[in-house]
Amino acid sequence: MTIDRRRFLGVSAASLSSALLAACNANPRGARELLARAERMNEGIERGIFRHDGFNSVPRSATVAGDAFPKYFISDQMPVWDERARGLWRLEVSGLVRTPLSLSLDDLQKLPRVTQTVDHFCVEGWNARAAWTGVRLSEIARLAGVTPDAQAVDFMSFDKGYHESWDMPSAMHAQTLVAYGKDGRLLGPDHGAPARLHSPIKLGYKNTKYLTRVVFLPRANGGYWSDEGYEWFGGT
Repeated sequence: MTIDRRRFLGVSAASLSSALLAACNANPRGARELLARAERMNEGIERGIFRHDGFNSVPRSATVAGDAFPKYFISDQMPVWDERARGLWRLEVSGLVRTPLSLSLDDLQKLPRVTQTVDHFCVEGWNARAAWTGVRLSEIARLAGVTPDAQAVDFMSFDKGYHESWDMPSAMHAQTLVAYGKDGRLLGPDHGAPARLHSPIKLGYKNTKYLTRVVFLPRANGGYWSDEGYEWFGGT
């Protein structure tokens, strides 16, 4: 019998449910502590399963979701970068780097380009497929000269302060892109223009849209949903 990564993690989480319910009824503080331990255990499992050479691959004949690909943002209205008010959009790369970068969309498009048709997994249980075009984050890290003490990366946006931080191994995975295109066209505001993070190795809420800053850090910095109780590691 074989079991895939997502199902395995789901079974592992489900096995904790009865203990959590009992703790909630008897001792709310104990429930929080148990939940924290459960998340640490789950993260340990996910880190153990993670492989740099593990790739999400789909058949060449696979169709993409196209306009049916779900849209999501936390602002009251769809975020749109207004050049008249904010100036030219740039992606700032800073933190534990030797050479901070300030990249325009044109700059990104001049870097080695990758297009990958992959799945997008939502924490709610659905998945959708798209062809993303962009630059590997590992290439941007190379250009910036990330220092060895960087252990995490925070991805910040102009969507009402949305951000999510990642572990370095996942951020440096070959399928982790700063994407500026979807299905053969430049991103539109509905999917995170001018650029967004995308990787099939993380759940959807970890893939920050409307990127403005990439900051390399010595430790994790939580995230919009991670700080609300969602799993920080968020692997698929």
